Amino acid sequence: MNGMSKRRWVNRPDGSTWGDYGDDDQLGRMNLVTPEVVRSAIAEVREGLTFCLSLPLDLPGGDTLNSKRKPPELRPVFLNGEVYSNYRWSERQPGIGDVSSDEAVLLHSQYSTQWDSFAHVGADFDADGDGVPEPVYYNGYRAGEHVLSPYDGGALALGVDKMAASCIQTRGVMIDARRHHGDGRTVIGLDGLQAIMDADGVEVRPGDILMLHTGFATMIAEMAGEPDAGKLHASCAVLDGRDERLLQWITDSGIVAIVSDNMAVEDAHGGGDCCSRLPLHHHCLFKLGVHLGELWYLDELARALHERQRTAFLLTAPPLRLPGAVGSPVTPVATI
Repeated sequence: MNGMSKRRWVNRPDGSTWGDYGDDDQLGRMNLVTPEVVRSAIAEVREGLTFCLSLPLDLPGGDTLNSKRKPPELRPVFLNGEVYSNYRWSERQPGIGDVSSDEAVLLHSQYSTQWDSFAHVGADFDADGDGVPEPVYYNGYRAGEHVLSPYDGGALALGVDKMAASCIQTRGVMIDARRHHGDGRTVIGLDGLQAIMDADGVEVRPGDILMLHTGFATMIAEMAGEPDAGKLHASCAVLDGRDERLLQWITDSGIVAIVSDNMAVEDAHGGGDCCSRLPLHHHCLFKLGVHLGELWYLDELARALHERQRTAFLLTAPPLRLPGAVGSPVTPVATI
């Protein structure tokens, strides 16, 4: 290794892309979204129809699905000691007829429709070769030095603002698991994924974002803020993060992100003692630099694509450009 290298690691995880896009890379496979890829994505727009892929950000409702994530809270702001809501300027400055309102928001960044940044999931790994595993994130960025140092500055590297600056506009491809499997709990490995792709004629290209429609977010919307956690956790398709062949397919495919309308993309209750509770998160966020999106609302888009016998579309989905954040709400737009 060159003595001038800025590389933060001696060892890199097997099968990872660490260093492939540069020693200081913070974008991962988003590097594959070149101007040519964006132009190809724009070519998927034929009718100019747009679809909002976000749930209302106060859904699911409550915290029964994930106790550490709470609904957003709108809070007042003040001007001269008064609540700045329906603020009548005529009462302070005669002749001025304006009425103004501002607000503050307490927002859990991964409560509803969201992106995960690479700072969301790391691993204990001996990156520096001293024989002692330490908390490390994608491309060898270390906790305490570059990421979440101890929670006062957030993610100095790998934060969601890096995603935002890259714009996140590329070709999306729909995997409509709900149409093939219904609303029952189904764990989909590579064989199941390939079966859907073959049946629907899905073509996946490097630079694409893979989108998994399961119906989970539709069920959440129908529950209108009072989610039935037991029913939801027993419903809808999830990917099998413990299927090594599926993980290898993700590596080989060149996709830059995986998005789902469920809570974790993968089966979060798959069992096993080694070596990660969320192996697909580990593989994508930690090793490959492939972003994950969760709780997107995909029902209307999936239906429109099916009616047109299409599976691809233009996806525009930048997160908030919020330095230090490990995740972000997102209001994605699909255009067909």
